[in-house]
Amino acid sequence: MKSFKDVFENYQWDEVKDKLEKVSLADVRYSLQKKNKTLDDFLNLLSPAASLELELMARMTQRLTQKRFGKTIQLYAPLYLSNECQNICTYCGFSLDNNLKRKTLSDMELMIEASVLKSMGVNHVLLVSGEANKIVGVPYFQNAVRKLKPHFSNISIEVQPLMEGEYKLLHEEGVHSVLVYQETYHQEVYREYHPKGKKSNFYFRLETPDRIGRAGIHKIGLGVLLGLEDWRVDSFFNALHIDYLQKQYWKSKFSVSFPRLRPAEGIIEPNFIMEDKDLLQLICAYRIWNEDLEISISTRESEVFRNNIVSLGATAMSAGSKTNPGGYAVDKESLEQFETSDERSMDEIRLMIKKAGYDPVMKDWDSVYSGF
Repeated sequence: MKSFKDVFENYQWDEVKDKLEKVSLADVRYSLQKKNKTLDDFLNLLSPAASLELELMARMTQRLTQKRFGKTIQLYAPLYLSNECQNICTYCGFSLDNNLKRKTLSDMELMIEASVLKSMGVNHVLLVSGEANKIVGVPYFQNAVRKLKPHFSNISIEVQPLMEGEYKLLHEEGVHSVLVYQETYHQEVYREYHPKGKKSNFYFRLETPDRIGRAGIHKIGLGVLLGLEDWRVDSFFNALHIDYLQKQYWKSKFSVSFPRLRPAEGIIEPNFIMEDKDLLQLICAYRIWNEDLEISISTRESEVFRNNIVSLGATAMSAGSKTNPGGYAVDKESLEQFETSDERSMDEIRLMIKKAGYDPVMKDWDSVYSGF
């Protein structure tokens, strides 16, 4: 059965890195003026040379985003179900080797947390958990979706990679979107970041979006953890993955997120530092390359950055986020996955978006732009 693995194995990390370093300013300008962009153009726009055209790229990004999505930002919030995890990941607060307080929400606790989100005006909820199949497996997720579906117009999940049949079950229950991050596409060092647990299987994770696509999930979200390896090379492979998926599962929609490594219990320091201007270049490169791609900005980013990115490519933003199970009301002291940077409330973010001349909406893009 065809999968992204077949495409991935035709590319080498060092070769992509070398191509990025050899891009000239003339190459960048050629890509910017082309009507139909390819992955080669995306690579050019990621390059160090492209940073010299960042102002032009930002203006193009603003125009293209408004053309496709209007002046509207979708708002959502995460609901963490459990911080139990059977993986050791060197960058995550949920890592198995962190001997701290663990928590999995009961049905009653789940609904208490949901009621807080509803009071914030949240209609789009992202369910998140650590990777512990026996404690928070598919039956747990099915139960959670059934209980939450009457209260939220849109339910997304970010949990452990599942099998195709399991994704189909969750799709039937009402799951709209699935987010799964490869973390890094640098296969040679992947195991160093994931020394124990099912997540250490590079190819099983790599082929997860294929299983999601075959299951008929409406939207698939991808991304890499920015700070582990060279962000330019990792992001090229992420775009390569998206390009393949869009052609293979053309009925699905796609989004990309940009998690930068944040402080958390017991984690490593970032291997590569990504500055704000680098992240802006990356966002612009994605938008100029792919006008239909949804771009999500989380509370990992600072207030200043999020204030400015509203008009520069973002289509979705989280707000008021708590990254620990029970963090909104039930158990505020449980182990969090990472520290947030933008700690403003949902109301404050909504007001900020309105002041920028944009409309903060709590529905999915299908509800906002059903004509597309």
